[in-house]
Amino acid sequence: MAAVPPGFVLAPGERGEARVLSLRGRLDVAAAGTRWAEALRAAAFQPARRLVIDLAGLEGCDTAGAALVLAMAEARSGTTLEGARPHVAAVLARARAALVQPPRPPPAPPVPWRAVIGQGLVAAGDGFAWLGEALVAVVRLPARSRQLRTADLLRTADEAGVRAVPLVLLLGFLIGLILAFQSLVPMRRFGADLYVANLVAIGLLRELGPLLTAVVLAGRSGSAFAAEIGTMKVNQEVDALASMGIDPMTMLVLPRMAAAMLVMPVLTVLMELAGLAGMSVVLVGAGIPLPAIRSQIIYWVRPSDFYGGIAKAMVFGVAVAAIGCRAGLSAGNGPRAVGHAATQAVVVGIVATILLDGVFAVLFFRVGL
Repeated sequence: MAAVPPGFVLAPGERGEARVLSLRGRLDVAAAGTRWAEALRAAAFQPARRLVIDLAGLEGCDTAGAALVLAMAEARSGTTLEGARPHVAAVLARARAALVQPPRPPPAPPVPWRAVIGQGLVAAGDGFAWLGEALVAVVRLPARSRQLRTADLLRTADEAGVRAVPLVLLLGFLIGLILAFQSLVPMRRFGADLYVANLVAIGLLRELGPLLTAVVLAGRSGSAFAAEIGTMKVNQEVDALASMGIDPMTMLVLPRMAAAMLVMPVLTVLMELAGLAGMSVVLVGAGIPLPAIRSQIIYWVRPSDFYGGIAKAMVFGVAVAAIGCRAGLSAGNGPRAVGHAATQAVVVGIVATILLDGVFAVLFFRVGL
């Protein structure tokens, strides 16, 4: 059992119908720590009677003692503190002010829909302005050809293309396998097993091949572009390039856009071939020979399906790279700026790719492809 510090006395008593607790001596942190539970029990005793805490004999207290006195007063409603000396009353006042909970701020008013539309239009305007700057940089490229380094172009093509081949092959194989298996189950009910090859091949070449490759590019390279350029922006390296007369758009953005546009068709073809291989595994397991699968693909798949997918892949690559570079160049300052830029590049890149795919779908329908 802890020793009771000398110099502090807690004496209960009565005054008419009220219960009185007299505090005498010095109530410091040692006394408050050892007498806390006893004091609260004494304050809560006989809850039907009014409680008076007499502080006339309290010679001094620190913040811990003041906290104990206030806790005793809160133990029973209507408790009265009386007789406190000036210096004790000052400590109690400071402790009471510190324990007061600040009022909660009112909830933020909802953003009106006009403001949301306005912010979207402003963001779209900034995007078109940045695209205009990129087009101007392309037009001025012959005069600034020395700022476009071939080493950066090859390095970016290696990181965005060559190192993505295993992931693209694995994803394409699994997508083709899953599509063939899921299509084979319902089509077998109608004896149309062989037409699964047509369905999966056309779907891969026209839609899924370019779209999934663009998603992989946005997740791997778009975020990498945003993080790399965002780090340069935070470290003021982009400002240093501009101060030396070097156009950041020509030196940093155009190599990445060109590399993405060049590697996307190759990655798309690899994904489509892997998807056809996965489809063939399922169909061969279902009893359909490879020559029949090959004949169905050659007969039903048109050259426009393949070339249309390649054209979409190139546009998707340029869009993903441009969005990643813009996110990096628009990164703010602080430790979270680079992470926010990378997240923005991935999200906006995937959304933009899906929107562009919808635009291509309408365009191909109008021109009869």
